[in-house]
Amino acid sequence: MSSIPEDADTLKAKYAPANRKAQFLDFVSQPVMAAFCAGGVAGAVSRTVVSPLERLKILLQVQSAGHNEYKLSVGKALGKMWKEEGWRGFMRGNGTNCIRIVPYSAVQFGSYNLYRRQFFEREPGTIMSPIERLFCGGIAGVTSVVLTYPLDIVRTRLSIQTASFAALGGIPRDKLPGMWTTMTLMYKSEGGMAAVYRGLIPTIAGVAPYVGLNFMTYEFVRKYLTPEGDQNPSAPRKLLAGAVSGAVAQTCTYPFDVLRRRFQINTMSGMGYQYKSIGDAVRVIIAQEGVRGLYKGLVPNLLKVAPSMAANWLSFEMTRDFLPKRAREKRLSIRRVKFTVDDTTSLTLRAIFSQMASDKRAANQALKNAWKWVNEVVED
Repeated sequence: MSSIPEDADTLKAKYAPANRKAQFLDFVSQPVMAAFCAGGVAGAVSRTVVSPLERLKILLQVQSAGHNEYKLSVGKALGKMWKEEGWRGFMRGNGTNCIRIVPYSAVQFGSYNLYRRQFFEREPGTIMSPIERLFCGGIAGVTSVVLTYPLDIVRTRLSIQTASFAALGGIPRDKLPGMWTTMTLMYKSEGGMAAVYRGLIPTIAGVAPYVGLNFMTYEFVRKYLTPEGDQNPSAPRKLLAGAVSGAVAQTCTYPFDVLRRRFQINTMSGMGYQYKSIGDAVRVIIAQEGVRGLYKGLVPNLLKVAPSMAANWLSFEMTRDFLPKRAREKRLSIRRVKFTVDDTTSLTLRAIFSQMASDKRAANQALKNAWKWVNEVVED
């Protein structure tokens, strides 16, 4: 006589812990999804932390020869921004930037892990060479830029539309267009899809080496700072690795960032430069502003790189490590759940053991079978 009731499958389905939260945690704890979610969180946190310096950098980058409104020290320029626009001036364009940077960082980190696993790792867990990290990071950077570029160009427009540039003519702030209105106006009046992707080529030219250098330098510095015998460095060491990698990558590729900003407002009324090509832009900038023109805004950029990249990498790794850990904890709690049965099942089991009380061997076997069934029910 079997020790398990005939409707065991029904009871399993009834008492199995079908937990949607656990299923969701399992889904987001997968390596690629964990990196995707962590990248989004990291991007939003890091950009918000340094929003005032980011906006000042953009204003200096687009300030060509003849415009001296923000030709000030970093402290005085930030003071001017605060005096004229207040806290909103510091955060101008940050909402759009966060909307952009969440999918941008998520796609960047997610695609980096995806490309690494699919194309660069010969076996699971294989350590990539610095050159492989450079190429993998570069491809990931191009992927994220192409998918989110329209939001980046709108973010640039929003950042400068309230600045005190004489060429803008002092637009009333209560009549300034928002993110979607700006994008719509660009699409309708400046050439359709070409308008919202203006400046994409210099952006890709700079982003690919920037992201590649960033990942390569970070992995190198992180490995160097990890104590022998440990798998991961401490949080302060991660912060230092992120700051160093960001500073190196941004400094090496900064002229491309200046070109990107100039092309993004190339047709903007009042501030347009009318550059015909990347070569023409470089020639005009050097002729009118000198080589230093290609590095305008570098100081606030370097000031923001350390806290931005440090917060970016720290929040990325904390979120990435938290998701699998939370999923494991949920699975363990499910395994530990107390298995209970209703009165009908209880009576059925009692009847089975009562009938077998006279046969000790059969009773022991029945008990083993019952526990085996219980364990199957509470497993993931």
